Amino acid sequence: MSRISADLANSAHNDSVNGSTSTITMHAAIRSAMKSPRISKPPRVAVIGAGVAGLRASDVLARSGCKVTLYEARSRVGGRVHQLSCGGHTVDMGPNWIHGTEGNPIMTMAKATHSVVTAPDEAGGALYDSNGHRRSDDEAVSLSEKVWEMVVDAFKYSDENSTTIDPQRSLFEHFSEQIDKANPKVDAKRKTDLLAEAQMWGPFVGDSVETQSLKFFFLEECIEGENVFVASTYRDILAEIAKVTKYPNVDLLLSTEVTKVDYTGTSSPKVTVTTATGQKASFDEVVVTCPLGWLKRNYEKVFTPRLPPRLSEAIQHINYGRLEKLYVTFPSAFWIRDASSGKMSTDNFPLFTHFHDPKYVDHSSNEAWNQSVMSLAHMPSGHEHPTLLFYVYGANGTHMVDAVANLEPDSARYNEVLDSFARPYYSRLPTYSSTDPACTPSSFLMTTWQADRFAGNGSYCNMQIGLEKGDEDIEVMRAAGGLNERGVWMAGEHTAPFIALGTTTGAWWSGEGVARRICSVYDIPATKDVSTYAGADAGGEDTLVGTKKELDSRKPDAANLSGLAI
Repeated sequence: MSRISADLANSAHNDSVNGSTSTITMHAAIRSAMKSPRISKPPRVAVIGAGVAGLRASDVLARSGCKVTLYEARSRVGGRVHQLSCGGHTVDMGPNWIHGTEGNPIMTMAKATHSVVTAPDEAGGALYDSNGHRRSDDEAVSLSEKVWEMVVDAFKYSDENSTTIDPQRSLFEHFSEQIDKANPKVDAKRKTDLLAEAQMWGPFVGDSVETQSLKFFFLEECIEGENVFVASTYRDILAEIAKVTKYPNVDLLLSTEVTKVDYTGTSSPKVTVTTATGQKASFDEVVVTCPLGWLKRNYEKVFTPRLPPRLSEAIQHINYGRLEKLYVTFPSAFWIRDASSGKMSTDNFPLFTHFHDPKYVDHSSNEAWNQSVMSLAHMPSGHEHPTLLFYVYGANGTHMVDAVANLEPDSARYNEVLDSFARPYYSRLPTYSSTDPACTPSSFLMTTWQADRFAGNGSYCNMQIGLEKGDEDIEVMRAAGGLNERGVWMAGEHTAPFIALGTTTGAWWSGEGVARRICSVYDIPATKDVSTYAGADAGGEDTLVGTKKELDSRKPDAANLSGLAI
């Protein structure tokens, strides 16, 4: 898409391994910072946040000879990439998916770590209408395929007409208009069904389609290729990314919250970081990878002096989602049980189930509580388990987090609250019986990202109605409002290339991009190709040292394969 392509060209640089001239234009602020090396030796760099962006930035900087101090407020690394146990099964509390496989470094890493992924067909599935009645499979497929067609058309329309679209116009309004336009005599029931099915887009961005910006819907486009579910979880992928914390020139400080970033200095080291315990340290450069939600709540009190007005505006303008996940584990996957023979087979019921906004559940009439539910019993052999994964979002997600955030997981009250929410849905699945022990949940686990201040009290960035300069806002945050010359850089999924916003891949690319720009500022010789996903073979040794000819002959990383080269 035209805007996506232009952004990729303007937001990244493609320095070769020996520091030859960039082949892709960089932002003016970055070019200005690169006019001359700041010092003649590798800088001391602080990276705030040990999520994917922070870990990747640290990896590239450390491999290039920089001394890195990695601050993490939690007692663990990974940020939103995190696993817990539900009913004895390891599950992802953060991302489950890899969005797009073509030239995606996370997909490359999944293969290298032998992580098990599956590429499910997202069209069709089981469909229960607002009255709780299951529709025919033909109806489910017809509605799903039509909605996906509308989504693709909306991407194209948004890309081609963004400058003239009213900022207040929502994706939902566009869907409604397009349905009428395609068939002026459309049956009222058919239109109602289509708009109800269109609510399925909510879990993708963490909020309602009624508030999704049409003007900047093109920013939700993803990398080419399939969306794949990581059946074995992100555990091994995270372990690979986190190898950087063992490097001798990386100092990892866990349970260390940064509360102040002072960039008033004029000589190296010029940026001072203060922690919650009052400890101070000064650095040549500081990379801030804190989530957008955290920035929105803290940018006025953390940075000294205050951030430039345009950067502050950008942080305020871009929104973030309210996506949560609820895992419900049963003694057995009764929904794939044959009613006659009792035999279990995934052929008996689809992978996905959509529940349209339920009239049979008590909730506010102006909030859609539709559910997208995935059966983990359908996972590849060795990774299947009798668990239903609910993607709960928006007002519904907020309601559920408020209900359980202060309850102890696995406590009687915790399980009672979550069961009262989930039962109206799972009780409609095939072969359910309230007297059958197989149909009584054995374990519950729900994320509470909205109650997690280190996660920014929400999920990933999204574009809401009212947004007027969304693409510019992303670019401003990506360039840290021009503060690069003063030693402050920003990374994270909200600063990624447009095509990877709101994804783990976006966080990875943003961290890599900032690190490479810092290396360029200091004219650090690229004796190792820092563009590969991890740079280590099975034995843990770097395989990327060699002559320029040898390095150029090797397969570049996914970013280069996609022309991103950040």
